[in-house]
Amino acid sequence: MTGPSKTLLAATVAALTLSASPAAFAQDAAVKLGFIGGITGPIESLMPPITNATKLAISQVNAAGGIGKNGAKVEMVMGDDGCIDAARASDAADRQVNSEKVAAIVGAMCSGATIAAANAAAIPGGVVMVSPSSTSPAVTALDDKDLVFRTAPSDAYQGEVLARVVKKNGIDEVAVTYVNNDYGTGFAQSFKTAFEAAGGKVAVSQPHEDGKADYRAEIGSLASSGAQALVVLAYVDGSGGRIVNQARETGDFSTFIGGDGMVGAALTNTAGGDEKLILTRPGGTAAAGAELYATAAKEAGFDPSATYAATSYDAAFVLMLALEKTGGSREGLSAALREVASAPGEVILPGEWQKAKALIDEGKDINYEGASGSLEFDAKGDVPGSYDEVTVRDGKIVPVGPAQ
Repeated sequence: MTGPSKTLLAATVAALTLSASPAAFAQDAAVKLGFIGGITGPIESLMPPITNATKLAISQVNAAGGIGKNGAKVEMVMGDDGCIDAARASDAADRQVNSEKVAAIVGAMCSGATIAAANAAAIPGGVVMVSPSSTSPAVTALDDKDLVFRTAPSDAYQGEVLARVVKKNGIDEVAVTYVNNDYGTGFAQSFKTAFEAAGGKVAVSQPHEDGKADYRAEIGSLASSGAQALVVLAYVDGSGGRIVNQARETGDFSTFIGGDGMVGAALTNTAGGDEKLILTRPGGTAAAGAELYATAAKEAGFDPSATYAATSYDAAFVLMLALEKTGGSREGLSAALREVASAPGEVILPGEWQKAKALIDEGKDINYEGASGSLEFDAKGDVPGSYDEVTVRDGKIVPVGPAQ
C-alpha cells in the first residue's frame, strides 16, 4: 500500500495506540508535578527551604533514572496561593489540574488554601494532593475521595503536644490569641482542651484577623486577663509576628508560646532578660531517613532543619514513588501512594531512587521511611508524626529537644 492511504492507516494505528495506553504515553512525555504554596504572604520567609526541599527530591529522581521504563523527567509546576487567599488557591489548582495536567500536587501549605484547592479542582479532577504543612483538623474532615494526604500531622495532635510542653516549662496560666481561619481555630481548640485537661488555665482565648497593622487593642484585652504568658497561634510573617513584636513594645507579656506557623527566623531577636520563646513544630530528628536527607540538603545549599523542609521533601519523593508504580499516570495514584509508604516492604530511604525503581519494576513491595518519619497514612490520609520543641536565638532556629 502506498500514498495517502498508507499515511492515513499509520496515523490511525498511532492514534489507537495512544488512546489505548495512556500510561505508556505518560512515560514518553515529562511528568508534571504541581507545587502550590504561600510564596508571598504570611509564611513567605518559610517558603524558600520548603521549595528547595521539593526541588531536591525532583533533582534526585531525574538524575537517577526518572519515572517509568523510558525515564520520563519530572517537571515542577509552581503556583502561589498567598497562603490565606482561597480564591488564589482555587485558581492555582485549577490551572495545574486542568491546564497544566499535573500528575499530582505537593501542597498547598496553609490549611485553608489546601481545602480550597482540593474542593475547587483536585477532588473534581481526581488529582492527589499531599500537603507538607496543612495541619488543621478540618483537612481530616474533607470528603476528599481519598485524594488529600498530609506528611505533617494534624493540629489535633500538635495542640496536645504544645499543652504538654507549656506545662513542662512550668507555666500554668496563659492567654491565647489565634488567627481566625481553619488553622488557628482548630489549633486553639485542641490546645485549650489539652491544657485544661492537664490542669492548666486558659484565662482568655480570642480570635484575631490577619493582615492588620496594629494589634495593640487586642494585646491590651489579652493582658487584662492577668496571664503572664501569651500563646500566639498564627503565622510568623503575618499577624503572629506582628503581635509578638507589638506585645514586646507594650511590655504586657514576657513569655511567648507558639506552634509551627510561628517557627521562623523572622521572629528573631528576643528581648533578653526574662523573656522566653517556646515553640513546637513537627520534627524528624529521629527519623530513619533524617541523616541521608540532611546530607543531601546541605549539599543543595539549604538548612535541612528548616520548618517543613523535611515534610516537603517527603511529600514530593513519596508522590514520585507512587507515580513510578502508575507509570506517571493519575490513575490509581492514591492506592499506589499507600502501597509505597506502608509496611511490609523493603525499606527505601531518602534519595534511594534507583533501588526503589528496580524493586517496583520487579513487582516487589517497598516501604518509604522518610526524612520526617514514617508515612503510614491512616484512612483519612493523616500521619501521627513527631514533634520538636524549638526556640529562636539571634535570628536562628534552635532545637531544644523532642517534644514528648
